[in-house]
Amino acid sequence: MLNRKVLLAEDDSDDREIISEIFRNMEGVAQLTMVENGMEIIKTLESISDSGALPDLIILDQNMPKMTGRQTLEWLKSEGRFAHIPVIIFSTYSDERLIMECTRIGASQVKTKPCSFDEYEQMVNDFIDEINESKKN
Repeated sequence: MLNRKVLLAEDDSDDREIISEIFRNMEGVAQLTMVENGMEIIKTLESISDSGALPDLIILDQNMPKMTGRQTLEWLKSEGRFAHIPVIIFSTYSDERLIMECTRIGASQVKTKPCSFDEYEQMVNDFIDEINESKKN
């Protein structure tokens, strides 16, 4: 399988550790880079040269300090160089208004954070499916 790049913004250390472990267990599927908030996403992306490899997927926690997932999504979709990158928002709660708003802005998916390790594994598999689907288009 092709090695893909995933950029994750998550301020909760437990969630970062769980997701990191799952990606490590899926060795060779995707390279995961983690930051703690939306401002760090921007800094990370802006540090990639024009010829550098951008991530294949960006995953944003909705409830982060400094910039929420939705605010970061708005920035990403307004920046031509990054607007094509699929973005998934995930949150501890399911809010129909958030789902509609993020979808309108350009999120590929809006997901509720899982409660169990098995559900986290399924969510990460969904992330990989999103990358594979976006590469087909």
